[in-house]
Amino acid sequence: MKKLTSVEEYKQLIQSDNVIFMFSADWCPDCRVIEPILPDIEKENSSYTFYYVDRDEYIDLCVELNVFGIPSFVAFHQGKEVGRFVSKDRKTQEQIQDFINSLT
Repeated sequence: MKKLTSVEEYKQLIQSDNVIFMFSADWCPDCRVIEPILPDIEKENSSYTFYYVDRDEYIDLCVELNVFGIPSFVAFHQGKEVGRFVSKDRKTQEQIQDFINSLT
């Protein structure tokens, strides 16, 4: 998964087709639990580009997007938010896949 490098990059990326941002942090235990399944999720959903967003590094972006719990996912298509799976709860591979399936 690619890592977001700047707010400017974020602004460019949301204009793309099918981009999903995963908001996370190194200290988050629920984020670490899903880490091993992320490559499979990326592989199964190759029509999407996934980006890791460090919540602590981009706290202002999190506030702007109302992302107050992690791990969380926000999807964009050509500048429009098309879906969000935002909560502080631990997420399963099935729940993440259901969220991605709901985007189409």
